[in-house]
Amino acid sequence: MKSPLLSLPGAVAGEGVDEGVAAHYGDLFREQRALADGSGFVDLSHRGVLTVTGDDRLSWLHLLLTQHVTDLPAGQATEALILSANGHIEHALYLVDDGETTWAHIEPGTQDELIAYLESMKFFYRVEVADRTEEFAVVHVPAGSIAPVPEGATVRETAYGRDLFLPRASLESYADGHGPAIGLLAHEALRVEAHRPRLGFETDHRTIPHELGWIGTAVHLQKGCYRGQETVARVHNLGKPPRRLVFLHLDGSEVHLPGHGAEIRLAADGPEGRKLGFVTTSARHHELGPIALALVKRNVPLDADLLVDTTAAAQEVVVEP
Repeated sequence: MKSPLLSLPGAVAGEGVDEGVAAHYGDLFREQRALADGSGFVDLSHRGVLTVTGDDRLSWLHLLLTQHVTDLPAGQATEALILSANGHIEHALYLVDDGETTWAHIEPGTQDELIAYLESMKFFYRVEVADRTEEFAVVHVPAGSIAPVPEGATVRETAYGRDLFLPRASLESYADGHGPAIGLLAHEALRVEAHRPRLGFETDHRTIPHELGWIGTAVHLQKGCYRGQETVARVHNLGKPPRRLVFLHLDGSEVHLPGHGAEIRLAADGPEGRKLGFVTTSARHHELGPIALALVKRNVPLDADLLVDTTAAAQEVVVEP
């Protein structure tokens, strides 16, 4: 989905899966500061939107998701994963139920695969799954914003702000009255600062929830069986995920940010040393400078100075080894 807000003055389109919305509107740090201060909104209209309706929707989703949602109160936001049989992360859903419908937004372009899986699991349950991406756009309003919720929007409120499921036809009129528009790079920089993983960025084909700190926020350890639950329980009981998420402070004297997949080594071993991990997301932060999230092997010393390609990096623990 290509956003009509790409026609706003200064808009520069994102790249890769985020090419459908603006990366920024001409002033990255100003946009970050506004977002951190609770101003403006972020256009996330490229994200997929799906709904589940029917009397059995929450009990049915409870069987499929890593999260406990059987008694999810109306208006309470949560997040959940769908795992493979081996416990690897396949989908991440950001959910809210309005009392009649469960709404979720997901990564751009993943809705067809996810809906196909959900449809295959309906059996005798009274549920209907629908792709609503063409009808509804996701808009993020930061925490602290006093902007009113527009009529016709469904709200998913978290500690980080409100995600609005907004009728797509009203996206441009919303932008006219709720600016300034803030680009996705600012949103991503604050996500990295908050150590929040994102599917397809912090995950690969073998990522398990424990590696990213999704245990507790997207995985409920006391709920019943779901696909991949055996792996979740085993790794939780043993306490030894093979990799762990770290937050990196990067050398600010470097001009270029390391990209996704940039290799990490011990600084003491130099650029020819053994690969110990890779960068998942990097960003330029308005206060912290260049920062990144990365996955490293569990046994990398917590106090070790690291090297990202040729850039020096200091780590902060996100997931304990």
